[in-house]
Amino acid sequence: MNKKLTAKIFLNKVLSGTATGIIIGLIPNAVLAAILKLFGNNPFALAIGQMAIIFQLGTPLLIGALIALQFEFKPMPMMVVGGAAFVGSGVIKFDAKAQAYIGAGTGDIINTMLTAAIAVGLILLIDDKFGSVAIVLTPIVVGVGAVLIGFYLYPYVTDITKAIGDGINSFTNLQPILMCILISCAFATLIISPISTVAIGMAIQLKGISAGAAAMGVAATTIVLVVNSWKINKPGVTIAIALGAMKMMMPNLFRKPIILVPCLITAAVSAIPVALFSISGTPASAGFGLVGLVGPLASMEAGLNVILLLISWLLVPVVVALALQFLLEKILHLYNRKDVFEFLG
Repeated sequence: MNKKLTAKIFLNKVLSGTATGIIIGLIPNAVLAAILKLFGNNPFALAIGQMAIIFQLGTPLLIGALIALQFEFKPMPMMVVGGAAFVGSGVIKFDAKAQAYIGAGTGDIINTMLTAAIAVGLILLIDDKFGSVAIVLTPIVVGVGAVLIGFYLYPYVTDITKAIGDGINSFTNLQPILMCILISCAFATLIISPISTVAIGMAIQLKGISAGAAAMGVAATTIVLVVNSWKINKPGVTIAIALGAMKMMMPNLFRKPIILVPCLITAAVSAIPVALFSISGTPASAGFGLVGLVGPLASMEAGLNVILLLISWLLVPVVVALALQFLLEKILHLYNRKDVFEFLG
């Protein structure tokens, strides 16, 4: 690697690999789960659902491998990092009662990132010192070594993330409208930052209307970007954003932070129906928003009817985004849409 590796670059690489790995790992089950339930006990539908869940179990492995890819590792060390992240995530645990290894969920995302980061650090530290026996020593020293550290970190990391999630969820019950607005605005910002909304939602285990508010924040930013990208960028850019590539606009955020103004206002207004209609979600749906219709499908599965779904997820954010486009640009002259929303990648 020619570029000097600073702490900031290291962190960004870990976050980037994590974000991609989570999307790849979670999208199949997140999108298919609600749809497949419509087919009841159809054997073929059940088989597809089971495959999607098993695929999801590999999320930590995907995260580890993609983090290693960010550091341009060769195949062997790349898969060592992937294996270490998989084990360190806790996605598979030994059940003494069943005398079997049981897999569930995606493990702890933060511990996955930490274990992968430790494995990457060890590989960078060791470099070529193992020489011809690297194929034997790297999996043992780096793989098992990183996992051992991750194993002892796991209880503390999960306790911290659970406490944060419980705090957010309990606050929502105490002051639902205010907290829905705050959560929605936070996720509206995170979706165009280097931080993965899906990772955060999974890490702190958002649930109920907390997850619904988080997903609505992501949806609000998506709609704002689509509305403002239309006629400013090439159709392919706008379509990519609509399909989930909101992080394409990260350079715009750092170049023109004012891009957050319409995003935050739309997210705040769109969060109100979340509290009023008790729009719920799951840890897996919290960071997706409209991508793959994960957020709307999760809220429908939680009991939201179709009319309220269309009003909450589509009508309110679209109307607010269009009104703000006219108000902020044409009336208040706060910014020039082309200057702020043009994709320069």
